[in-house]
Amino acid sequence: MSTAAVAPARPGQVLADLLPSPTLRAGGAATRVRDIALVVGGAALTGLAAQIAVPVPGSPVPVTGQTFAALLVGTSLGAGRGFLSLALYALAGIAGVPWFAEGGSGAAAPSFGYVLGMILAATVVGALARRGADRTMLRTAGAMLLGEAIIYAVGVPYLALAADIPAATAVELGLTPFLIGDALKAALAMGLLPAAWRLVKR
Repeated sequence: MSTAAVAPARPGQVLADLLPSPTLRAGGAATRVRDIALVVGGAALTGLAAQIAVPVPGSPVPVTGQTFAALLVGTSLGAGRGFLSLALYALAGIAGVPWFAEGGSGAAAPSFGYVLGMILAATVVGALARRGADRTMLRTAGAMLLGEAIIYAVGVPYLALAADIPAATAVELGLTPFLIGDALKAALAMGLLPAAWRLVKR
């Protein structure tokens, strides 16, 4: 009979590593199934969060829960699974799944650069999480802010090129209106992720 146990937290782990582990009898196949489920679940979470959207007057980029979900997926799953999860999200959206912001799909939207930035950001914050960046409030805030900076570093230039607008206008439309919201998202992560680790240690 197979059983599952919650692994104790160790250095180099992310939260997803603490999910119930398959027994030796179950072997690597069960671990792969679990990882696939995590990757698909992370993509679905990002797609669901993207539907929480508030239009910004004059900007083609709405305020959404998408970036927060992408960074949460990266820190919770780690670099490898985080990359695969956001890559799946992007590829499925390109293929027509309507789970980009406001039910969009395809790569033609000027805001698609932010999706590409999320893939890189999830990978980076996932790597940082394996070094303990999600275990204290200050480190979590730093990781989230870095991840958001990466998303904008890709998304804003893409917006300028796709919409054929000057870089300064792209910053005005695709960065400035979102700074307060991103600070709030970082603050939410500061409480959520370290709290999850404290619960695990108990």
